[in-house]
Amino acid sequence: MKRMGMLFRAKANKALDRAEDPRETLDYSYQKQLELLQKVRRGVADVATSRKRLELQLNQLNQQGGKLEEQSRKALALGREDLAREALTRKAALQQQVTDLQTQHQTLQGEEEKLTLAAQRLQAKVDAFRTKKETIKATYTAAQAQTRIGEAFSGISEEMGDVGMAVQRAEDRTAQLQARAGAIDELLASGALDDPTGTAKDDLTAELDRISGGSDVELELQRMKAELAGGSGGDQQAIEGGAGGTARPGQQAPQGRQDGQNAPRFDKQ
Repeated sequence: MKRMGMLFRAKANKALDRAEDPRETLDYSYQKQLELLQKVRRGVADVATSRKRLELQLNQLNQQGGKLEEQSRKALALGREDLAREALTRKAALQQQVTDLQTQHQTLQGEEEKLTLAAQRLQAKVDAFRTKKETIKATYTAAQAQTRIGEAFSGISEEMGDVGMAVQRAEDRTAQLQARAGAIDELLASGALDDPTGTAKDDLTAELDRISGGSDVELELQRMKAELAGGSGGDQQAIEGGAGGTARPGQQAPQGRQDGQNAPRFDKQ
């Protein structure tokens, strides 16, 4: 049970550490200090109210004492010494109450001064804490932003880690598809797989087609050469024959014509 309790407290403490935000904690502390300051101010107001009430009571007692003294004087003037003595007795009792109230008044006045001084000091502390709080919050926010930027650049943040894993999976899938496509091409070229469309050819068929195509080209080239050679010979002989039969006047025919030798022969191709 002790171990379970310790484990539970450790887990709870770790969870609280993750959930705790220093900025929220500082704001909460500042709010508590404001509430304390408000209580001190209400205490000062209550003490001042009590002091003011005592002052009013003192004023009333002093007025009653003055009135009794005047009544005793009038009684003595009228020869009523007994009434004068009674008035003075009541005045003495009122004077005792006045003395007690004055003591309480001095005590309340001292407490009021202490509370007022404490409120001023607490107000100064609250103001200083507020300034420090805002500074710490700004520093924490800047550090948090800098940390997130660094994690994003380094790729160790959760968001960038997920993106990196997605990119890696896409690259692996692409490489797998490329390898599969290459393997299928090799199998089709080797004839291990049949192409139902008939467009793919194996290596042997492609080589035979290449050789056959090359032979047709060579044969066509030889035929064209032969035609060009035959046409050139006939034109040359026609030119020579025409020149021998149409000699200009005053010129002798070629010796070959006169002797009947060296006549041009026309061979059929």
